[in-house]
Amino acid sequence: QTQLVESGGGLVQPGGSLKLSCAISGDTPYSYAVGWFRQVVGREREAVSCIGNGGATDYLDSVKGRFTISREDPEKTVYLQMNSLKPEDSAVYHCALSFYSDCPKNPDEEDWYDYWGQGTQVSVSS
Repeated sequence: QTQLVESGGGLVQPGGSLKLSCAISGDTPYSYAVGWFRQVVGREREAVSCIGNGGATDYLDSVKGRFTISREDPEKTVYLQMNSLKPEDSAVYHCALSFYSDCPKNPDEEDWYDYWGQGTQVSVSS
């Protein structure tokens, strides 16, 4: 069994920064991709970013240039550095692990992922 635990969320003012962490434990595949998703109550979950086993990344258009995904494989941790945060970035952020090595061609393909974390709340407000 593989577990994912997110941390690093919180309340921040517009323009501020947060760094989310996704800690992976348990039975971890030799290679895997990890995605970050976010969801607001009453709206569909949307893919924010993904990083493949080789380090290839992709981003939601609205976060390009502001968010950076990275991974530290020895530590089994994936990060999402979020800068220049906006109120519309407020959501519960989830990380998800896929047994595939690459990110999906369709970023919103949730079936690509095998394990999900419980999420961490990010609130951007003055």
